[in-house]
Amino acid sequence: MITATPTTRYQNPLESTWQQHFVEAITDPAELLRALDLGSEWLAPAEAAAKLFPLRVPRSFVARMRCGDPFDPLLRQVLPLGEELFEAEGFGSDPISESGYQQAPGLLRKYSSRALLITTGACAVHCRYCFRRDFPYEDQQGETGRWREAIASVTADPSIEELILSGGDPLSLSNARLNALTNSFKGVPHLRSLRLHTRNAIVLPSRIDAGALDWICSLPWRVTIVLHVNHAQELQSDALEALARLSTTGALLLNQSVLLRGVNDDAATLSALSRTLHMHGVLPYYLHLLDRVSGSAHFEVSESRGLEIVEALTSTLPGYLVPKLVREVPGATSKTAIVARG
Repeated sequence: MITATPTTRYQNPLESTWQQHFVEAITDPAELLRALDLGSEWLAPAEAAAKLFPLRVPRSFVARMRCGDPFDPLLRQVLPLGEELFEAEGFGSDPISESGYQQAPGLLRKYSSRALLITTGACAVHCRYCFRRDFPYEDQQGETGRWREAIASVTADPSIEELILSGGDPLSLSNARLNALTNSFKGVPHLRSLRLHTRNAIVLPSRIDAGALDWICSLPWRVTIVLHVNHAQELQSDALEALARLSTTGALLLNQSVLLRGVNDDAATLSALSRTLHMHGVLPYYLHLLDRVSGSAHFEVSESRGLEIVEALTSTLPGYLVPKLVREVPGATSKTAIVARG
């Protein structure tokens, strides 16, 4: 743990202590509502839902929300709601059947040529639609010692050309632990690329510190960083500064979004997101239909509505700024692209 104390709560991220910001996240629904001047009528359902899936949101992310607006698109992603308590047909704890893809503890093998490593269960923010909100991390993740079996499995399998670091969020690990993990794979001859999936880079921009940049630059593989941004409002000054720092690493920067009712389920919102991402060196990649995890039914947008939105984006944006509409189908050999029929 770095012990330097910043002179202000959120100063230049390169001079601040991201671990402190991580620990200082808001975890009490009452505090979140007070910070945004929201009425007490939201408190009881928020507290009830938070018992099933705890609230966690960095203060830097809360600072981008509109005070007094319970329907702010950033708040909607993190505020526990009473709707989460309702059971919905077709929604469950393992919506994409990940339990059937374990190749080793913490190592999931769903697709040809690539494997996904669950690096940690920790994340700076608890998104209410998270498809791993019920994931059994205690059985999957691990310190370097518990990663040994996963490392050995990747080393022994020449068909694995890309390693995907996921979680939780890999950037919840310290720079030292990230270095130790990736150093374990540096001698694997068939690995050609490394992919890092992260939301922390946006919700906790101070995490993109000098040590993280050095780590990324030290990796011997072609590196792709897949960010998770759902709304252009997330991309304010501190997040944009983090993107600028990431761009200096030479990594390919992509973004994936989840199509969420009440957050980004219209073409104008997603067009603004694509244009903002592009202006700051990030290309739209995927637009995911909701993975049907318990407690998230109120976020679901229909496939037909998703197609309408993508069609509208296609008519107004260049093709490289239109994310591919996809769904995760258990047992499929890749993400399933959603396209108009006939």
